Amino acid sequence: MNSTQKVLLINTHLTYPNWSEGLLNDAFHQKAKDFFTAKNFEVLETKVEDGYNADEEVEKHLKADIIILQTPINWFGAPWIYKKYVDEVFNSGLHSAKFLAGDGRTREDSSRQYGTGGKMQGKKFMVSSTWNAPKEAFGNPEQILFQGISSANFLMHITNNYRFCGVEIVADYNCFDIFKDGNIVGDLENYPKHLEKVFEI
Repeated sequence: MNSTQKVLLINTHLTYPNWSEGLLNDAFHQKAKDFFTAKNFEVLETKVEDGYNADEEVEKHLKADIIILQTPINWFGAPWIYKKYVDEVFNSGLHSAKFLAGDGRTREDSSRQYGTGGKMQGKKFMVSSTWNAPKEAFGNPEQILFQGISSANFLMHITNNYRFCGVEIVADYNCFDIFKDGNIVGDLENYPKHLEKVFEI
């Protein structure tokens, strides 16, 4: 693997002292870091909770070939600090025209679809997330809460930010049922196999 390849690892866990310290998300983040380091990637990192500069985050995104978000799912979404991060970073990328040039539509060509104005083609984005929900809650229309949707469908409010900017979305990786009957050890062990498969490295 060419050593010039770069990956941006974003960890958006939000610490709640004596309740949710972030050790599991840190473990997945580190597992990804070790994987890409072994593949001779340059690893760029952001821990949202520790603070960031939006313009610098734009530059990290532009440098990266691969972008991975590591997040818990709290109340059916990423922690609020991630929404703040997205608003600030993607607004910077919009205003500088580095992420996209408009929404893709033009008055001259009515066939141009909404969401085709991105400038970040050639990059790939993935979500790795930790859930209290069990895997069985997804893909089954008899399940009351998610009503048959997949985890990928559920995560579209995250992945579509990147798709809107031209980034290819690859299959998400999830650690389900972390408080009851999950297989955290197995999920950590299998994570590198997923990375190898979806990024074809």
